[in-house]
Amino acid sequence: MQTILVVGGAGYIGSHMVKTLAQAGYLPLTLDNLSTGFADAVSRGELIIGSMADRELLNLLFRRHKIAAVMHFAAYSQVGESMREPGKYYRNNVAATQVLLDAMVDHGVRHLVFSSTAAVYGNPLYTPIDESHAKAPINPYGRSKWMVEQILADYDAARGLRSIALRYFNAAGADPDSMLGERHAPETHLIPLVLQAGLGKRDAITVFGSDYDTADGTCIRDYIHIEDLCSAHLLALQALLGGAASNAYNLGNGEGFSVNEVIRIAERVLQRPVPIIRGERRKGDPAVLVANARRARDELGWTPRYPELDRIIGHAAAWENARDGLPADSVCNVSPGAALDCGRMNSRP
Repeated sequence: MQTILVVGGAGYIGSHMVKTLAQAGYLPLTLDNLSTGFADAVSRGELIIGSMADRELLNLLFRRHKIAAVMHFAAYSQVGESMREPGKYYRNNVAATQVLLDAMVDHGVRHLVFSSTAAVYGNPLYTPIDESHAKAPINPYGRSKWMVEQILADYDAARGLRSIALRYFNAAGADPDSMLGERHAPETHLIPLVLQAGLGKRDAITVFGSDYDTADGTCIRDYIHIEDLCSAHLLALQALLGGAASNAYNLGNGEGFSVNEVIRIAERVLQRPVPIIRGERRKGDPAVLVANARRARDELGWTPRYPELDRIIGHAAAWENARDGLPADSVCNVSPGAALDCGRMNSRP
């Protein structure tokens, strides 16, 4: 059984990846400082509380465990915060990552799956965006990720560290078993915010900007189910372990939904209105981000299992209920091709 070090494995994406690795027959070893993650989200393997910037701790981990590869999810990822606090993003996302890379090289670990982002592209010159699109990030978060991708290319050329960078568009949804889901503190992602507003957990959802050059004036994003994201990571890991060269892949469904459309679909799933507040644009937000993920499909053999936004939102809504100790199935049935069946959701107080 191969050991995979999952850095940031207590966070939203990392914790789902830990579960996926265990189910696929790997032994996950999680390193997380719990600044944004949760210890109880690590359902499989061992959790080490600490930072990837701690070289002594990394040395200890690499000496004690025969690590076959590293999966890196330990980045700060809030665009707005990166605009206000760029130093925080460069220190963690770039400088601390370099500490991790140096430890890997020194201990002979030469395989890395890197969590990157569509923010490396900046304002799109065309859509859907493919991997050859110009890289012109417009916020420190995107710049920090693009810097790391360039560093990885240099480490491959100089030190033989092979990597696959996966450029997410918008990760969303939850574990279909409702065991894991989004619980950021504070929450910043659109779908959980919309659901929480619809379920009465917050007063309203703020829509930032209604004057973008889109059909309804709100931003358009490409949403990918967390399970599909993890399946792509697993394929990338297996490709590297099988001798694949370094590469970068987009991960998305190739279809964009506006903020207003997400709210309408959530209202249909919940069968209740979502209160909204209209706000000003946020700095650093492109109008449209939609992926061309054909390369991942062709080269990694990746096929999304849950591409429908109804399904993504339905699983997220089930997780929101499960967090409250309510039945996860008291939300709409959003199976493909099926009529929405909202079950007990309508009777929920």
